[in-house]
Amino acid sequence: MCRNIKTLFNFEPPATDDEVRAASLQFVRKISGFTKPSQTNLQTFNRAVDDVTRIARDLMDALVTAAPPRDREEVAEKARAEATKRWS
Repeated sequence: MCRNIKTLFNFEPPATDDEVRAASLQFVRKISGFTKPSQTNLQTFNRAVDDVTRIARDLMDALVTAAPPRDREEVAEKARAEATKRWS
Protein backbone atom coordinates (compact mmCIF):
# COMPACT_ATOMS: atom_id res chain seq x y z
CA MET A 1 0.00 0.00 0.00
CA CYS A 2 2.70 2.52 0.91
CA ARG A 3 4.08 2.43 -2.59
CA ASN A 4 1.06 4.52 -3.54
CA ILE A 5 2.14 7.36 -1.26
CA LYS A 6 3.94 9.84 -3.47
CA THR A 7 6.20 12.73 -2.54
CA LEU A 8 4.01 15.81 -2.46
CA PHE A 9 6.43 18.55 -1.43
CA ASN A 10 8.06 21.04 -3.79
CA PHE A 11 5.94 20.53 -6.88
CA GLU A 12 4.44 23.04 -9.24
CA PRO A 13 1.50 23.25 -8.97
CA PRO A 14 1.50 22.48 -5.22
CA ALA A 15 -0.20 19.38 -3.84
CA THR A 16 -3.94 19.68 -3.53
CA ASP A 17 -5.87 18.92 -0.36
CA ASP A 18 -7.26 15.82 -2.12
CA GLU A 19 -3.73 14.53 -2.79
CA VAL A 20 -2.71 15.09 0.83
CA ARG A 21 -5.85 13.31 2.03
CA ALA A 22 -5.25 10.36 -0.33
CA ALA A 23 -1.70 9.97 1.00
CA SER A 24 -3.03 10.21 4.57
CA LEU A 25 -5.64 7.56 3.85
CA GLN A 26 -2.97 5.21 2.47
CA PHE A 27 -0.82 5.80 5.55
CA VAL A 28 -3.66 5.08 7.99
CA ARG A 29 -4.64 1.99 5.99
CA LYS A 30 -1.08 0.71 6.16
CA ILE A 31 -0.51 1.20 9.86
CA SER A 32 -3.99 0.01 10.87
CA GLY A 33 -4.05 -3.00 8.55
CA PHE A 34 -7.55 -2.05 7.38
CA THR A 35 -8.42 -1.19 3.82
CA LYS A 36 -12.04 -0.88 4.86
CA PRO A 37 -12.62 -0.69 8.62
CA SER A 38 -15.62 -2.26 10.31
CA GLN A 39 -18.52 -0.10 11.43
CA THR A 40 -17.12 -0.37 14.96
CA ASN A 41 -13.79 1.14 13.90
CA LEU A 42 -15.03 3.50 11.17
CA GLN A 43 -15.29 6.64 13.31
CA THR A 44 -11.82 6.12 14.81
CA PHE A 45 -10.36 5.32 11.40
CA ASN A 46 -11.88 8.43 9.80
CA ARG A 47 -10.73 10.61 12.69
CA ALA A 48 -7.18 9.28 12.22
CA VAL A 49 -7.31 10.08 8.49
CA ASP A 50 -8.55 13.60 9.29
CA ASP A 51 -5.80 14.12 11.88
CA VAL A 52 -3.03 12.84 9.60
CA THR A 53 -4.36 14.98 6.74
CA ARG A 54 -4.30 18.10 8.90
CA ILE A 55 -0.80 17.39 10.21
CA ALA A 56 0.52 16.52 6.73
CA ARG A 57 -0.89 19.77 5.33
CA ASP A 58 0.68 21.72 8.22
CA LEU A 59 4.00 20.02 7.45
CA MET A 60 3.80 20.77 3.74
CA ASP A 61 2.94 24.41 4.42
CA ALA A 62 5.85 24.81 6.87
CA LEU A 63 8.60 23.12 4.84
CA VAL A 64 11.04 25.35 2.95
CA THR A 65 13.60 24.59 0.29
CA ALA A 66 15.99 26.45 -1.95
CA ALA A 67 15.48 23.88 -4.71
CA PRO A 68 13.29 24.92 -7.62
CA PRO A 69 9.85 23.26 -7.72
CA ARG A 70 9.64 20.05 -9.73
CA ASP A 71 7.28 19.75 -12.65
CA ARG A 72 4.52 17.20 -11.96
CA GLU A 73 4.21 16.10 -15.57
CA GLU A 74 7.94 15.59 -15.93
CA VAL A 75 8.09 13.42 -12.79
CA ALA A 76 4.98 11.48 -13.87
CA GLU A 77 6.47 10.82 -17.31
CA LYS A 78 9.69 9.49 -15.75
CA ALA A 79 7.64 7.19 -13.51
CA ARG A 80 5.64 5.92 -16.49
CA ALA A 81 8.84 5.27 -18.45
CA GLU A 82 10.35 3.36 -15.53
CA ALA A 83 7.17 1.30 -15.11
CA THR A 84 7.11 0.48 -18.82
CA LYS A 85 10.73 -0.59 -18.70
CA ARG A 86 10.18 -2.69 -15.58
CA TRP A 87 7.07 -4.48 -16.90
CA SER A 88 8.23 -4.98 -20.48
